[in-house]
Amino acid sequence: PNRDRFVLSAGHASMLLYGLLHLSGYDLSLDDIKQFRQWESKTPGHPEVHMTPGVETTTGPLGQGISNAVGMALALKMQAARFNTAEEPLITARVFGIASDGDLMEGVSAEASSLAGHLGLDNLVFFYDDNKITIDGKTDIAFTEDVGARYQAYGWFVQHIDGHDHAAIEAALAAAVAEPARPSLIVARTHIGKGSPNKQDSSKAHGSPLGKDEVAATKANIGWDHPPFFIPERVQALFAARAEDGKKERAAWDQRLAAVKAAGGEVADRWRSMMEGELPQNLLAELVAAAPAKTAATRKQAGAVEQRAAALVPGLVGGSADLAGSNNTTIADGGEVQRNAFSGRNLHFGVREHGMGSIANGMALAGGFIPFTATFLVFSD
Repeated sequence: PNRDRFVLSAGHASMLLYGLLHLSGYDLSLDDIKQFRQWESKTPGHPEVHMTPGVETTTGPLGQGISNAVGMALALKMQAARFNTAEEPLITARVFGIASDGDLMEGVSAEASSLAGHLGLDNLVFFYDDNKITIDGKTDIAFTEDVGARYQAYGWFVQHIDGHDHAAIEAALAAAVAEPARPSLIVARTHIGKGSPNKQDSSKAHGSPLGKDEVAATKANIGWDHPPFFIPERVQALFAARAEDGKKERAAWDQRLAAVKAAGGEVADRWRSMMEGELPQNLLAELVAAAPAKTAATRKQAGAVEQRAAALVPGLVGGSADLAGSNNTTIADGGEVQRNAFSGRNLHFGVREHGMGSIANGMALAGGFIPFTATFLVFSD
């Protein structure tokens, strides 16, 4: 539960993720990778949660990944507010990701990013792969705004780097992790198809294979003379060492969790009910009994059932798109979630229906919470 998450919002770059998951020791073999984009393979064209080990959320519909990541970061903040003590900080994880030009054109990413800035989700760090190329050509045929300035206006910490400068990447990551109050966007200027003699900085490098001849020319250009699927020993050793470090970190965290459970009390009880998914055996009967007469308006019935569910299920949280009073969604005595105040249960999504749905999906994937959302049907399109 306390692992850092990585979300490849630019899901069309899925092979990059699959290669790293294989190197990191996930149950993803080279044979699986060779089945890329084949029916029912573990390596679909875009990452799919529950299909590929290590994939945190399904991405490909652009804008959804970064929006899901906002939900994950929010859920981690809310988990920390419920489970962390001075002696045993159980939840310290962050969410990292990569977004593309297309991701940041989408309206849903604007909605979610705006709310992330408002809430000060400093545990969220995203790279923007600013290569200025889409399938139809250069981005300036439809997308010319200053994205960095827009994210600064949202309340994000924005840095600009050369996306091919490894030292700059490392320094920007360190600064983002050290940022105490804002989510981070690292605008990385890159060249799509870098190293390809004939397709670099071209839409031809976006969604189509380079082709046998161009692959050979690119490998010669960058000095890579190894056969396909070759992994140098030093790379394998580097990832193996990091895996051992991860095992030690996990063992230390398991000890912290065991200490919390052994101590008992409210935090331990809440962990079992939320993170381990315990639900009351009589939940359905309780909810049926809570429903008012059938003559009551649907929203009134839903509100009454929600109140009873909230009393029985501490992980139930949620809100509406600026319609809490009309949708009857406010959890009584639940408190609200705001910047630096994440112990509440009532979320104010603002008039952001699309972002609300994506954020709730990310919260559910993060674990511990059963998020609900509400609006009027006519506003849901």
